[in-house]
Amino acid sequence: MPVHRNHPTAMQIPVWIALFLACALHALAAPPKPLEKFEKCEFVATDWADGDSFRIKTAKGEQHTIRLYGVDCLELHLGDDRNLARLREQRRYFGITDVGKNNEESMKTAHDFAKEAADFTFKSLQAPFTVHTRFSNGGGDPNFKRFLGFITFADGKDLGTMLVQQGLARSQGIISTMPDGTSVVEARGMLEDWELQALKKGRGIWAKTDWEKLPDERQLLRKEIAEAKIAKDQNGPGPDLKINPNKAAKNELMKLPGIGEEMANLIIEAREDAPFGKPEDLMRVPGIKQKTLEKFRVHLDFKKP
Repeated sequence: MPVHRNHPTAMQIPVWIALFLACALHALAAPPKPLEKFEKCEFVATDWADGDSFRIKTAKGEQHTIRLYGVDCLELHLGDDRNLARLREQRRYFGITDVGKNNEESMKTAHDFAKEAADFTFKSLQAPFTVHTRFSNGGGDPNFKRFLGFITFADGKDLGTMLVQQGLARSQGIISTMPDGTSVVEARGMLEDWELQALKKGRGIWAKTDWEKLPDERQLLRKEIAEAKIAKDQNGPGPDLKINPNKAAKNELMKLPGIGEEMANLIIEAREDAPFGKPEDLMRVPGIKQKTLEKFRVHLDFKKP
């Protein structure tokens, strides 16, 4: 009997080629920048530290400001409109906007929890700890360089996770593969699960949540975010705006048309896995399609320092 061999059809060949090219491009992509490990670090007291951002000193005496990966504490220092707007958004997320008899009492409640988070971090960092960082830009105040990082202790516990477990922070912000190898997806899911448990047990901020008003609070929050995005896209940045997506901080990325806070976080996470070499590379970021890319392509400059 004749032997029948399966030969690729005309429709199959392009698929094979696409798969081959995808694998080749993946192999050529720059490997993820590894986390650098600094043991026996110390907390450096400042007048601006809060629950998720603070100064540390390495065993060699080098000082850095660390912004925790993946978690967000209530704003403690309200020196400008940006921080006030941030706190308003946080209060709506936790459903504590109307706690107390008036807005003054509600603001005091938020400040008290922000202070509690800062105190928790301060007390936790009194013993030597380990910092894991890629020295990625954590954004924030342009006068102070902040680096995203993890803080771990001798017993293996992670400071960001502890804050969420205590109900003093929410699972939000840029996340990364964790020091123990936990993937980005699993790390985010784990923090979200700890947040749900803190919510269920009424820990920390969740003890003050107005559950009846929470859906309306979050609906209003989503509406404000959508309106801000529409306004930004309509006004648009000036033609001189140039941003290097491999180096820009979150607030800089958010200047790009079509890029909000969540998308800016995803861009930063993606570039930590492999830097972008051309505009089309940004389409590997979840949510960025050709239409979105065309909105900000002209503002990309991969050579900008």
